[in-house]
Amino acid sequence: MDYNNLLKGQSALITAGADGIGYAIAKRFEQAGAKVFVCDINEDAVSKVNSSHKNIKAIVCDLRQTQLISSMVESAFDYLGKLNIIVNNAGIAGETAGVGKQTLGGWQECLQVNMTSHFETMRIAVPRMKDNGSILSVASVAGRVGFAYRLPYAATKWGVIGMAKSLAVELGPRGIRVNALLPGIVEGERQNKVIEAKAKVKNVSFEEMKKEILSSASLGQFVTHADLAEQAYFLCSRLGKNISGQAISVCGNIEKAG
Repeated sequence: MDYNNLLKGQSALITAGADGIGYAIAKRFEQAGAKVFVCDINEDAVSKVNSSHKNIKAIVCDLRQTQLISSMVESAFDYLGKLNIIVNNAGIAGETAGVGKQTLGGWQECLQVNMTSHFETMRIAVPRMKDNGSILSVASVAGRVGFAYRLPYAATKWGVIGMAKSLAVELGPRGIRVNALLPGIVEGERQNKVIEAKAKVKNVSFEEMKKEILSSASLGQFVTHADLAEQAYFLCSRLGKNISGQAISVCGNIEKAG
C-alpha cells in the first residue's frame, strides 16, 4: 500500500481552508492525490492558494453569512465534479471574558461560524455526496473539558461533536464515516491572541499564562498544524475505514483546562 497517495481520485471540500489548520489539511490531501476545493474569508490567503497549487481551488466566502453557503457548495461541485470528503474547519475563538461580560452578539457570531456554518454546509452538500466517503468536523479539546472564560466557544465545540456523532449514525448505511477532530493548544497567531486575552482577564503576564496553559497537557507542548493534517489524512483515507462516530483528540493529553 502506498501510504502517501491514499486519496488519489478523491475530491474534498474544506471550509476555512486557505490558512491555518484548514490549509495544512488541504495541502496534505493534495499531496495524497486529492482534488481540493476550499473557501476562506481571508482574501490574501485565497489568492496565495490559487497561485501556488495545481489541484486546490480557493474562493472567498464569509461563513458568517448563511445565505452565501449554498453558492459556495455549488462552486465546490462545479470545480470538483463529485464530493467524497467534507472537512468542516471553520471556527472562531469567540470572546474571552467572564460570563457576565460576554455579549449576546459574541455568542451569536460564535454559534454562526462554529456550528451553523458546519450544519448548513452539510445540509446542502451531503445529499449529493458520494457514498463511502468521510466527513471530519474540527471541534476542540474544549468540547471535552470545560474552558473557563470561553463559554460560547466551548459550547459550540461540544455541539460540533454532537452533530458528528449523530450524523455517523444517520449516514452509516451509506458508508459515510463521520468524526470530530479535537485539537489541543495549537501553535500560532490565533493561540497567541487567546493567551493574551486570558492573561488580561487573569491579570498575569503573557509568559505566565502561556506556561499555565501548556501545563494542562501532559506532554506540555503545542500541537502543530502538521500534526492535525496527518490525523485528518488518516481519518479521511482508507486507513480510517472503520472509524466513525468518534471524537479524536490531538492535544498532548489535556485532562483539565488551562
